[in-house]
Parts: sequence; C-alpha cells; structure tokens
Amino acid sequence: MTSAPLDGLALTVKQAVLRVDAVEGPPISRLDLKPEDLGFAGAELGNQDNQTTGSFTGVDYQLVTRAVSPDKALAAFDALRADGISLITVISDARTLAMLADQGGEDVLFLNAGARDDSLRDADCRANVLSVSPSRAMLTDAVIQFLVWKKWTKILLVTGSHPEDKLLADAYRKSVMKFGASIVEEREFKDTGGARRTDTGQVLVQRQIPVFMQDAEEHDVTVAADEADVFAAYLPYHSWDPRPVAGSAGLRPVSWHPAHEAWGATQFQNRFEKLAGRPMREEDYQAWLAMRVIGEAVTRTGKADAASLRTYLLSPKFDLAAFKGQKLTFRPWDGQLRQPVLLADGRITVSVSPQEGFLHQVSPLDTLGIDQPESQCHAFGN
Repeated sequence: MTSAPLDGLALTVKQAVLRVDAVEGPPISRLDLKPEDLGFAGAELGNQDNQTTGSFTGVDYQLVTRAVSPDKALAAFDALRADGISLITVISDARTLAMLADQGGEDVLFLNAGARDDSLRDADCRANVLSVSPSRAMLTDAVIQFLVWKKWTKILLVTGSHPEDKLLADAYRKSVMKFGASIVEEREFKDTGGARRTDTGQVLVQRQIPVFMQDAEEHDVTVAADEADVFAAYLPYHSWDPRPVAGSAGLRPVSWHPAHEAWGATQFQNRFEKLAGRPMREEDYQAWLAMRVIGEAVTRTGKADAASLRTYLLSPKFDLAAFKGQKLTFRPWDGQLRQPVLLADGRITVSVSPQEGFLHQVSPLDTLGIDQPESQCHAFGN
C-alpha cells in the first residue's frame, strides 16, 4: 500500500482518550491496583508512533486525555467536541459508552478500548462505535478452545453473584456449547462482603473455598466467571479437588500481558516500560491499538474525518500489525477488531487462541466471538 497524497498540506488529527472511572473497592491483590495513567500511557505510546509516521507524511497528531467519574462523562464529551475532537477512545463500562455514542451521532467515531459486553457487538451495537477491546465471547471462546484442544472437556463452572459475573458465565456456557465441551456442574459463589485483603479475610477464604468446592461432580478443570474479582484468585490451591483453574484466575484470557515476547513484542514492551515506568496492561494495549488504528487509517486515506476513517477501517483494505503474529482487521458486520487472545498464567504466555485445528471459512480469528451468521447487529447495514 502507498500513502494517499496530502498535496503538501499539513493535516491535523485530534484524538482524545476518555476514561470513565467507576467507584470500585480495592482488588484482591495490591499488584492489581490501577495506576493513575492506566490507558493513557498506552495511548501516548501510540500517539508517538503515529507522530513518527506523521513527520514524513505531513500529519500532526494531537492527543488529549481525560479521566472522569460516570456522572461527568457527558460533560467531558461535550467539552471534547467543543474543542473540535471527533475521534474519541473510550475506556468505560458498556452503559456509559452507549450513552456517549447516542450523544455523539454520526459525526463522531468512538473506539471502544474498555467495555467487553457482547451486547455492544450484537443487538445493542452502535454504528459509530468500533471495538478494539475483545468481547467476552472472544475471551471465553479462547479459553474453551484451549481446553478442548487439551481434551479437558469436563468443566466445573463457578460463577460470581454480580451482574457482570452472570454475563461472563453466560458467555462461557455458549462457548462450551459451541466447541463441544460440557459443563458437568455449576456453582455460585455469593459475595457477602468483608475485607478479603485483611488477615481475617484471608483465613475466612482459606477455610471457605475448600468447603464450597467439596463434593463436586467429576471434572477436568474449574472455570471461574468472576469479573467482579471477588473469589477466583483464591481457587488455585484452595479447591477441594486438585484440578487446574481457568477463566478469571489461573489460565486467563487477555488482550495483552507483560510477559508476552513473541512476534517482536519484547521491543514493544521495552518501549512502553521506558515511557511509563511500569509494565503494560490490557487497557494500555487497547488504547495503543486505538491510536494506531486511527494513525494507519489517516496514513492510507489522507483524511481525518470520522466518516472517511470509519469507511476505510471497515473495508478489506485495512489491516494492522500489532505484535500478535498476524494482521488485525475489523469485522464489517459489528465493528469488532479481529485479534488473537493470549492465554496467560501470570508469568508466561501459555498459549494463544485461536487454537490449531479450529477452522473458519473466512478467518480462524472469526472462531473467536460472535460470527456473522449469529450476529444481531444491524447498525452496520449487514
């Protein structure tokens, strides 16, 4: 591909990252405390990469970052629009993103770098939202594919009691049916509150989890659906039966992991760590992706308006190298970025899905997530 000529004119591309921070309790582990620049550091690296290309093509990339509470999200969006910004990466929950998308209309292009709800790629999709974050279905498909490849097909599904846990559990049920595994039993771990990070909290969990997991049906692996981060981290080594754990603990599906080194990722990790002084997290990678998606589209089209970039990104002409072993592209029927999913255990990348042997008539990447025949997304005209 060659870059579209810019007729010698400088082009300014204004982008923003809007992070909407909901009030959350402390995580189980202090290692999971969120840094203040979460997502923003990844976006900054992506903007630097765009500026490197822009210095040769006559394009000036400008980045604004904002962190707000949910009740301030619309006001923050209006302020960004008043500054002439129509390319906005959002790190938020699905409800907030949908609200922003409805407010923005067709003159704004949103890059979803946070919300994983399948509904945003299905019946509740928005034409002005492209998702660079993998969906729950992509993540659960990635796990179940690996378990089926390992022939660990008898699954004990343990779910949390929060709404997001139930959505994740439902995605796992669909993945199990899709790939021919079986759920031999389901159990729900109810969140009764309490301080899990105190001495008494840890003692309680150490006593509670084995009893909770006792007398389970014969199974190969425990899969945890605990998006609220309540109990899953305690399942390894605390369960009654000696079985591997996957899902929200143990073997976890992620868009990015600090230990990932293949396909040139080591150099990429080093650049981020030099910039941010910490390892790269999923939100950082997803924000980096969003910046690079726009940068690639601007380079190829010579345009910076939302409508032109959206058209190009959804076309067969677009692809992006992203340190995952193959080019990433958008699904034209729902605006989801096709991408491999890393399976990590906390220290290494154990595997990468899609797994060998899972075939698709268009792309093996379409074995992860909602495929076109199943899609209820009609906003993209498909």
